[in-house]
Amino acid sequence: MKVFESSCVFEYPWANVSIANWRKYGAWNTQSTHVVAVDTLNRSVDPSTGILRTERLITCKQNAPRWLMKIVGGTEESYVREVSEVDPQQQTVTLRSMNLTGSNIISVQETVVYSPDPSSPETRTRFQQDAQITAYGAFSRICAAIEDWSVERFGQNARKGRVGFEAVLEMSSKAFRDMKDGGGRSEEISA
Repeated sequence: MKVFESSCVFEYPWANVSIANWRKYGAWNTQSTHVVAVDTLNRSVDPSTGILRTERLITCKQNAPRWLMKIVGGTEESYVREVSEVDPQQQTVTLRSMNLTGSNIISVQETVVYSPDPSSPETRTRFQQDAQITAYGAFSRICAAIEDWSVERFGQNARKGRVGFEAVLEMSSKAFRDMKDGGGRSEEISA
């Protein structure tokens, strides 16, 4: 098993980040072109805690190495199950995802947590990510190669994801400002 860990701070309040999270795979994020579909399977709110729980199926198109595709016998399309919990009381967004495609060959279990940054909880949000990557098989060298490639790829995608999410946060922030200022389309249309 290999572990990937990453953390950073976004210069936006937790409320903005938690809302922008739902647009992470949309048109505002030019870095997430590998995500071809996001389907919500279930959504509920716990009446006693206010926690919003959402289960989604994310369809991705990945360019895995040919040697890996031959081993797993897969296609370019892969599926990931994501379960998120938004806790408005604790001000956390927790995302847990796991691969469904090829899970008998490799297991990727990722956890992401967004929470107010302790140094400036009103204006900054801490991002923490970890992924446990385990390859299964009889040949330890092949398993190690798959895990090593996966950790490297995870790091590349994490860097791209951070850049893309920054763009989503900026677009969201602009949209919030426009709404707050009363600007935007409604004024332009009536003018």
